[in-house]
Amino acid sequence: MGSFGAAAAGGRGTGRPVRGIALDIGSSRTRAWAPGAGVFADVPSGPVRRGRVVDPDSQLRLLRRLAAAAPGGDGQDTVVMLTHPVLAGPQERAAAKRMVDGLGPVRVVAVDSARAAAAYAAPAGGGPLLVVDLGAQLTEVTLVVDGLVEDARQAEVGLDDLPDPGSAPDAIATTTADLVGDLWRHDRTGAVRGALRRGVLVTGGGALRLNVTGRLAHLLRARLRLAKDPSTSVVRGAGLMLTSALRHPAGALPRG
Repeated sequence: MGSFGAAAAGGRGTGRPVRGIALDIGSSRTRAWAPGAGVFADVPSGPVRRGRVVDPDSQLRLLRRLAAAAPGGDGQDTVVMLTHPVLAGPQERAAAKRMVDGLGPVRVVAVDSARAAAAYAAPAGGGPLLVVDLGAQLTEVTLVVDGLVEDARQAEVGLDDLPDPGSAPDAIATTTADLVGDLWRHDRTGAVRGALRRGVLVTGGGALRLNVTGRLAHLLRARLRLAKDPSTSVVRGAGLMLTSALRHPAGALPRG
């Protein structure tokens, strides 16, 4: 049994309660979710650049404040569901896990942001899904098939790169459409075409910018499905996955 399963099973076996926290550390905002409380924190991140934590000590101090504010208290076994960019490399994921380990006796489970968003906001009916995450400093386009990441593309561009809120969104929309086009060119199964027909799920702060989403819909010639409360859809989805995992620790770990 992995570390998460051991934590959950150990908590039950010893009678100790298990506390769960979902964390989404973005380039602009850090969000935290807990069972029974929902999103209980949405605050500026520590130094994070293009999805990478560049000052782990500062970010850890922030996470400690959030953990202290989470429901529950000291003495509980804690499971943290930590989201990361889809294309974060092994070193980046390991560094983020080491940082969260600084919270104390916790068990960390990592999940990519696309699958977390899909867990919260994917349309019913199944089938391939394109998830477009328009963040502050990163744009990611991910093809999710049967709950797994089939392919993904990333560009280090986001809303922070616009001079002001009224700026023309052409650069971001065009870049995003180019990422989708590259996925299409490398797709051998027709999943991208099916996902476009189904509608593109858009998350992140950029989903709130109608000038961005309108231009993107025009370029893709596809319907966009804007996630409800898109800025927090990733942490909410991670929270749903966490809740399921706490209830069924043996079989609810994210795969891949």
